[in-house]
Amino acid sequence: MNNTFVIIMAGGVGSRFWPFSRTSYPKQFHDVLGTGRSLLQQTADRFEGVCPPENIYIVSSEEYKTLISEQLPFLKEEQILLEPHRRNTAPCIAYACYKIAAMNPDANIVVAPADHIILKEGVFRNTIKVALAATHQQDILITLGIQPTRPDTGYGYIQYIPDKLTVKKVKTFTEKPQHELAVQFIESGDFVWNAGIFIWNVNSFKKALQEFQPEIAEIFEEGIPYYYKTAEQQFIQRAYQHCGSISIDNGIMEKAENVHVVLSSFGWSDLGTWKSLYELSEKDSLNNVVDGQALLFNTTNSIIKTPKDKLVVVNGLDGFIVAEYDGVLLVCKKDDEQKVKEFVSEAKRLNPKFV
Repeated sequence: MNNTFVIIMAGGVGSRFWPFSRTSYPKQFHDVLGTGRSLLQQTADRFEGVCPPENIYIVSSEEYKTLISEQLPFLKEEQILLEPHRRNTAPCIAYACYKIAAMNPDANIVVAPADHIILKEGVFRNTIKVALAATHQQDILITLGIQPTRPDTGYGYIQYIPDKLTVKKVKTFTEKPQHELAVQFIESGDFVWNAGIFIWNVNSFKKALQEFQPEIAEIFEEGIPYYYKTAEQQFIQRAYQHCGSISIDNGIMEKAENVHVVLSSFGWSDLGTWKSLYELSEKDSLNNVVDGQALLFNTTNSIIKTPKDKLVVVNGLDGFIVAEYDGVLLVCKKDDEQKVKEFVSEAKRLNPKFV
């Protein structure tokens, strides 16, 4: 039996990528980079050769079941785990890990978000295999660390013990620090970004969950008689009513003593914002990124993403986002992209159909 499993988290709404990412059709189901494959499909493709297709599990919201089945038709019903409520990443990962453990108690697991971009897929697979070899032999929790390029406050930071080992011991794990602290982290030189991709043996994960989040562990332990049976969804409906909302970073990774990191360089972006898409995309001679039909005049350093059947004329913008999707047009300075969440909440107040 192949003991390697992959859990892909695909339940987020991606509100910082609004209006392109919407509640009814979040960014992970879009072909963001124009490759012909959605972010979710690219994520699943990435694990070819790491584990067989039947060992890939998707955790998402009930409302996205049809989208997932359409985009990944190889999945059986039991491989699509549907959460009745969003409870952040700790319950989502716990559900999938406990279910997989019920079938294979020796499972070695990779957990990955559905909406990341990885440009060097061969390097990525090799990095994952290094981590899996380590978790197969040791009781450790591994995360992948990316060399930071700026003091970004949207990422978790990992401080590691600098040595010659490939799998390095983590000293501290800080989730989304304030800007001043992020600057200090970058200057110190022994901090990396947490890529949000985790590798562990299912027994190591369960042990950590029982120690640091015993209530969540107890909830999903009770599901053992129901996993892979018709009563599973009924159990999950009940379980999520009692489940608190907490991230795996806050819930376990910041607390556990056996956290390790593999320093990674495989062209990673979490594609969380318009700016990150801009940075990844091909630019014209005036540093504009254009996806759609656009006539640009005196416009530089901007990203324009609009429907193909509309002509957009832009004049005199420098460093802007111009994005239209499904009846909503956003015009916003790239440097103000953190305000997009505010725009979303105001738009929701105006009319829920806009989000």
